[in-house]
Amino acid sequence: MLTFFILVFALQGGLYLIALLGTGFLGTGTGTEEPTSVADLGPLEYLALLPGSLMVAMAAILVIALAFGRVGLRDLRSRLFRWRVGVRWYAVALLTAPLLMTAILYALSLTSKAFLPTMITVDDMASLLVGGLVVGLLVPFFEELGWTGFATAELRKRHGVLATGLILGLLWGAWHVPLYPATDSGAVPLALYVPVMAFSILLPYRVLIVWVYDRTQSVLMAVLMHLSITVYPLVLLGSPGMVGGPDLIFNLVFGATLWVVVAAVAAADRRKRSRPESDQPSAQSRVSR
Repeated sequence: MLTFFILVFALQGGLYLIALLGTGFLGTGTGTEEPTSVADLGPLEYLALLPGSLMVAMAAILVIALAFGRVGLRDLRSRLFRWRVGVRWYAVALLTAPLLMTAILYALSLTSKAFLPTMITVDDMASLLVGGLVVGLLVPFFEELGWTGFATAELRKRHGVLATGLILGLLWGAWHVPLYPATDSGAVPLALYVPVMAFSILLPYRVLIVWVYDRTQSVLMAVLMHLSITVYPLVLLGSPGMVGGPDLIFNLVFGATLWVVVAAVAAADRRKRSRPESDQPSAQSRVSR
Protein backbone atom coordinates (compact mmCIF):
# COMPACT_ATOMS: atom_id res chain seq x y z
CA MET A 1 0.00 0.00 0.00
CA LEU A 2 2.75 2.43 0.93
CA THR A 3 4.61 1.72 -2.31
CA PHE A 4 1.44 2.36 -4.33
CA PHE A 5 0.65 5.70 -2.69
CA ILE A 6 4.26 6.89 -2.94
CA LEU A 7 4.32 6.03 -6.64
CA VAL A 8 0.96 7.73 -7.29
CA PHE A 9 1.88 11.01 -5.61
CA ALA A 10 5.48 11.06 -6.85
CA LEU A 11 4.44 10.51 -10.47
CA GLN A 12 1.58 12.98 -10.21
CA GLY A 13 3.86 15.57 -8.60
CA GLY A 14 6.35 15.12 -11.40
CA LEU A 15 3.68 15.72 -14.03
CA TYR A 16 2.49 18.93 -12.39
CA LEU A 17 6.06 20.13 -11.95
CA ILE A 18 6.71 19.61 -15.65
CA ALA A 19 3.50 21.48 -16.47
CA LEU A 20 4.37 24.42 -14.20
CA LEU A 21 7.90 24.71 -15.56
CA GLY A 22 6.78 24.20 -19.14
CA THR A 23 4.11 25.84 -21.22
CA GLY A 24 1.35 26.67 -18.78
CA PHE A 25 -1.59 24.93 -17.18
CA LEU A 26 -1.08 21.19 -17.53
CA GLY A 27 1.29 21.87 -20.42
CA THR A 28 -1.48 22.94 -22.81
CA GLY A 29 -1.47 26.72 -22.80
CA THR A 30 0.91 29.61 -23.18
CA GLY A 31 0.92 30.42 -19.50
CA THR A 32 -0.69 33.82 -20.12
CA GLU A 33 -4.32 32.73 -20.05
CA GLU A 34 -5.62 30.19 -17.60
CA PRO A 35 -9.05 28.52 -17.62
CA THR A 36 -11.52 30.07 -15.23
CA SER A 37 -12.87 26.67 -14.23
CA VAL A 38 -12.42 23.01 -15.01
CA ALA A 39 -15.49 23.18 -17.23
CA ASP A 40 -13.75 25.79 -19.42
CA LEU A 41 -11.01 23.43 -20.54
CA GLY A 42 -10.96 22.52 -24.23
CA PRO A 43 -10.41 19.06 -25.76
CA LEU A 44 -6.61 19.38 -25.63
CA GLU A 45 -6.70 20.41 -21.98
CA TYR A 46 -8.89 17.42 -21.18
CA LEU A 47 -6.44 15.13 -22.92
CA ALA A 48 -3.70 16.60 -20.74
CA LEU A 49 -5.52 15.23 -17.68
CA LEU A 50 -5.00 11.66 -18.87
CA PRO A 51 -1.31 11.21 -17.89
CA GLY A 52 -2.09 11.60 -14.20
CA SER A 53 -4.80 8.94 -14.42
CA LEU A 54 -2.47 6.67 -16.34
CA MET A 55 0.06 7.03 -13.53
CA VAL A 56 -2.50 5.71 -11.03
CA ALA A 57 -3.20 2.69 -13.23
CA MET A 58 0.48 2.03 -13.87
CA ALA A 59 1.30 2.21 -10.16
CA ALA A 60 -1.47 -0.28 -9.34
CA ILE A 61 -0.51 -2.75 -12.07
CA LEU A 62 3.16 -2.56 -11.11
CA VAL A 63 2.52 -3.16 -7.40
CA ILE A 64 0.01 -5.96 -8.06
CA ALA A 65 2.44 -7.66 -10.46
CA LEU A 66 5.29 -7.46 -7.94
CA ALA A 67 3.23 -8.48 -4.91
CA PHE A 68 0.80 -11.04 -6.34
CA GLY A 69 2.13 -11.93 -9.80
CA ARG A 70 -0.12 -13.22 -12.56
CA VAL A 71 -2.72 -14.39 -10.08
CA GLY A 72 -3.20 -10.82 -8.86
CA LEU A 73 -3.41 -9.43 -12.38
CA ARG A 74 -5.99 -12.05 -13.37
CA ASP A 75 -8.01 -11.21 -10.28
CA LEU A 76 -7.89 -7.50 -11.16
CA ARG A 77 -9.09 -8.25 -14.69
CA SER A 78 -11.90 -10.40 -13.33
CA ARG A 79 -13.12 -7.68 -10.96
CA LEU A 80 -12.72 -4.98 -13.60
CA PHE A 81 -15.10 -6.67 -16.03
CA ARG A 82 -17.56 -8.08 -13.47
CA TRP A 83 -20.83 -6.81 -14.92
CA ARG A 84 -23.42 -9.31 -13.61
CA VAL A 85 -24.25 -7.42 -10.43
CA GLY A 86 -27.92 -6.61 -10.80
CA VAL A 87 -29.72 -3.68 -12.41
CA ARG A 88 -30.11 -1.79 -9.13
CA TRP A 89 -26.35 -1.38 -8.79
CA TYR A 90 -26.13 0.09 -12.28
CA ALA A 91 -28.85 2.53 -11.25
CA VAL A 92 -26.98 3.45 -8.06
CA ALA A 93 -23.68 3.86 -9.91
CA LEU A 94 -25.02 5.92 -12.79
CA LEU A 95 -27.84 7.94 -11.22
CA THR A 96 -26.79 8.86 -7.66
CA ALA A 97 -24.63 11.85 -8.56
CA PRO A 98 -26.68 13.10 -11.55
CA LEU A 99 -29.99 13.09 -9.68
CA LEU A 100 -28.56 14.86 -6.64
CA MET A 101 -26.63 17.38 -8.74
CA THR A 102 -29.67 18.15 -10.89
CA ALA A 103 -31.89 18.80 -7.89
CA ILE A 104 -29.30 20.95 -6.10
CA LEU A 105 -28.27 22.96 -9.15
CA TYR A 106 -31.82 23.72 -10.19
CA ALA A 107 -32.72 24.72 -6.65
CA LEU A 108 -29.71 27.05 -6.48
CA SER A 109 -30.50 28.45 -9.93
CA LEU A 110 -33.68 29.91 -8.45
CA THR A 111 -31.48 32.18 -6.34
CA SER A 112 -28.89 33.11 -8.98
CA LYS A 113 -28.39 32.73 -12.74
CA ALA A 114 -24.79 31.75 -12.00
CA PHE A 115 -26.13 28.23 -11.31
CA LEU A 116 -28.04 28.00 -14.61
CA PRO A 117 -27.04 24.66 -16.22
CA THR A 118 -24.79 24.55 -19.25
CA MET A 119 -27.36 22.71 -21.34
CA ILE A 120 -29.38 25.93 -21.26
CA THR A 121 -26.63 28.54 -21.58
CA VAL A 122 -23.67 26.95 -23.41
CA ASP A 123 -22.97 28.07 -27.00
CA ASP A 124 -20.43 25.42 -27.97
CA MET A 125 -22.03 22.14 -26.92
CA ALA A 126 -19.94 20.11 -29.40
CA SER A 127 -16.64 21.14 -27.81
CA LEU A 128 -18.04 20.49 -24.35
CA LEU A 129 -19.23 17.02 -25.41
CA VAL A 130 -15.81 16.10 -26.80
CA GLY A 131 -13.99 17.22 -23.67
CA GLY A 132 -16.53 15.66 -21.34
CA LEU A 133 -16.46 12.30 -23.08
CA VAL A 134 -12.65 12.19 -23.13
CA VAL A 135 -12.48 12.81 -19.40
CA GLY A 136 -15.54 10.77 -18.53
CA LEU A 137 -14.67 7.62 -20.43
CA LEU A 138 -10.91 7.40 -20.01
CA VAL A 139 -9.97 9.13 -16.77
CA PRO A 140 -12.33 7.11 -14.50
CA PHE A 141 -11.25 3.84 -16.13
CA PHE A 142 -7.56 4.40 -15.45
CA GLU A 143 -8.03 5.99 -12.03
CA GLU A 144 -10.27 3.26 -10.66
CA LEU A 145 -7.80 0.55 -11.64
CA GLY A 146 -5.71 2.00 -8.83
CA TRP A 147 -8.09 3.60 -6.34
CA THR A 148 -10.59 0.70 -6.40
CA GLY A 149 -8.90 -2.23 -8.16
CA PHE A 150 -5.91 -2.14 -5.82
CA ALA A 151 -6.24 0.34 -2.95
CA THR A 152 -9.86 -0.32 -1.95
CA ALA A 153 -9.45 -4.09 -2.20
CA GLU A 154 -6.34 -4.02 0.00
CA LEU A 155 -7.66 -1.55 2.59
CA ARG A 156 -10.87 -3.57 3.00
CA LYS A 157 -8.73 -6.45 4.28
CA ARG A 158 -7.87 -4.28 7.29
CA HIS A 159 -10.66 -1.69 7.64
CA GLY A 160 -14.41 -1.31 7.35
CA VAL A 161 -16.22 0.40 4.49
CA LEU A 162 -16.38 3.83 6.18
CA ALA A 163 -12.74 3.84 7.27
CA THR A 164 -11.61 2.65 3.84
CA GLY A 165 -13.69 5.34 2.15
CA LEU A 166 -12.38 8.08 4.44
CA ILE A 167 -8.73 7.06 3.98
CA LEU A 168 -9.03 6.86 0.21
CA GLY A 169 -11.24 9.96 0.05
CA LEU A 170 -8.59 12.05 1.80
CA LEU A 171 -5.85 10.72 -0.46
CA TRP A 172 -8.02 11.08 -3.57
CA GLY A 173 -8.79 14.67 -2.66
CA ALA A 174 -5.13 15.44 -1.93
CA TRP A 175 -4.21 13.95 -5.31
CA HIS A 176 -6.56 16.48 -6.98
CA VAL A 177 -5.32 19.51 -5.02
CA PRO A 178 -2.85 20.76 -7.69
CA LEU A 179 -5.70 21.05 -10.19
CA TYR A 180 -7.72 23.66 -8.32
CA PRO A 181 -5.22 26.53 -7.94
CA ALA A 182 -5.28 26.71 -11.75
CA THR A 183 -8.97 27.62 -11.72
CA ASP A 184 -10.50 30.96 -10.86
CA SER A 185 -11.35 31.19 -7.15
CA GLY A 186 -12.96 34.61 -7.61
CA ALA A 187 -12.99 36.56 -4.36
CA VAL A 188 -12.55 33.36 -2.34
CA PRO A 189 -9.06 32.93 -0.80
CA LEU A 190 -7.21 29.95 -2.22
CA ALA A 191 -6.54 28.71 1.33
CA LEU A 192 -10.31 28.16 1.62
CA TYR A 193 -11.20 27.48 -2.00
CA VAL A 194 -8.73 24.64 -2.66
CA PRO A 195 -9.52 22.46 0.41
CA VAL A 196 -13.27 22.83 -0.10
CA MET A 197 -13.03 22.00 -3.81
CA ALA A 198 -10.74 19.03 -3.23
CA PHE A 199 -12.50 17.44 -0.25
CA SER A 200 -16.13 18.56 0.08
CA ILE A 201 -17.42 16.20 -2.62
CA LEU A 202 -14.61 13.73 -3.23
CA LEU A 203 -14.44 12.54 0.39
CA PRO A 204 -18.09 11.43 0.88
CA TYR A 205 -18.39 10.27 -2.73
CA ARG A 206 -15.40 7.96 -2.31
CA VAL A 207 -17.14 6.42 0.71
CA LEU A 208 -20.14 5.67 -1.54
CA ILE A 209 -17.89 4.20 -4.25
CA VAL A 210 -16.28 1.92 -1.66
CA TRP A 211 -19.73 0.88 -0.42
CA VAL A 212 -20.91 -0.03 -3.94
CA TYR A 213 -17.69 -1.92 -4.63
CA ASP A 214 -18.01 -3.78 -1.34
CA ARG A 215 -21.50 -4.96 -2.31
CA THR A 216 -20.64 -5.89 -5.91
CA GLN A 217 -16.90 -6.63 -5.93
CA SER A 218 -16.95 -4.94 -9.34
CA VAL A 219 -14.37 -2.35 -10.34
CA LEU A 220 -16.64 -1.62 -13.30
CA MET A 221 -19.27 -0.21 -10.92
CA ALA A 222 -16.64 2.11 -9.43
CA VAL A 223 -15.71 3.25 -12.93
CA LEU A 224 -19.36 4.00 -13.72
CA MET A 225 -19.80 5.96 -10.47
CA HIS A 226 -16.68 7.97 -11.26
CA LEU A 227 -17.91 8.47 -14.83
CA SER A 228 -21.30 9.77 -13.72
CA ILE A 229 -19.85 12.48 -11.50
CA THR A 230 -17.41 13.51 -14.23
CA VAL A 231 -19.34 13.45 -17.51
CA TYR A 232 -22.71 14.65 -16.25
CA PRO A 233 -21.64 17.98 -14.71
CA LEU A 234 -19.15 18.76 -17.48
CA VAL A 235 -21.48 18.01 -20.38
CA LEU A 236 -24.91 18.89 -19.02
CA LEU A 237 -24.83 20.69 -15.69
CA GLY A 238 -21.66 22.75 -15.52
CA SER A 239 -22.33 26.47 -15.60
CA PRO A 240 -19.92 28.97 -17.23
CA GLY A 241 -20.81 31.49 -14.53
CA MET A 242 -20.34 29.07 -11.66
CA VAL A 243 -16.82 30.03 -10.60
CA GLY A 244 -15.42 31.30 -7.34
CA GLY A 245 -18.14 31.80 -4.74
CA PRO A 246 -20.98 30.00 -6.60
CA ASP A 247 -18.70 27.05 -7.31
CA LEU A 248 -17.77 26.90 -3.64
CA ILE A 249 -21.43 27.07 -2.54
CA PHE A 250 -22.44 24.27 -4.90
CA ASN A 251 -19.61 22.04 -3.67
CA LEU A 252 -20.56 22.63 -0.04
CA VAL A 253 -24.26 21.92 -0.63
CA PHE A 254 -23.58 18.86 -2.78
CA GLY A 255 -21.00 17.59 -0.30
CA ALA A 256 -23.41 18.00 2.63
CA THR A 257 -26.07 16.13 0.66
CA LEU A 258 -23.65 13.30 -0.04
CA TRP A 259 -22.87 13.04 3.67
CA VAL A 260 -26.59 12.68 4.33
CA VAL A 261 -26.66 9.80 1.83
CA VAL A 262 -23.58 8.25 3.49
CA ALA A 263 -25.29 8.49 6.89
CA ALA A 264 -28.48 6.92 5.51
CA VAL A 265 -26.54 4.05 3.95
CA ALA A 266 -24.57 3.48 7.16
CA ALA A 267 -27.78 3.50 9.22
CA ALA A 268 -29.46 1.03 6.87
CA ASP A 269 -26.46 -1.30 7.04
CA ARG A 270 -26.38 -1.03 10.82
CA ARG A 271 -30.07 -1.94 11.07
CA LYS A 272 -29.56 -4.88 8.74
CA ARG A 273 -26.66 -6.21 10.81
CA SER A 274 -28.57 -5.74 14.07
CA ARG A 275 -31.62 -7.72 12.92
CA PRO A 276 -32.21 -10.78 15.09
CA GLU A 277 -31.11 -13.99 13.46
CA SER A 278 -34.66 -15.31 13.75
CA ASP A 279 -35.92 -12.45 11.51
CA GLN A 280 -33.60 -13.45 8.69
CA PRO A 281 -34.55 -16.25 6.27
CA SER A 282 -32.96 -19.57 7.01
CA ALA A 283 -30.53 -21.18 4.62
CA GLN A 284 -33.13 -23.84 3.76
CA SER A 285 -35.81 -21.27 2.92
CA ARG A 286 -33.36 -19.27 0.80
CA VAL A 287 -32.52 -22.39 -1.16
CA SER A 288 -36.18 -23.29 -1.64
CA ARG A 289 -36.82 -19.82 -3.01
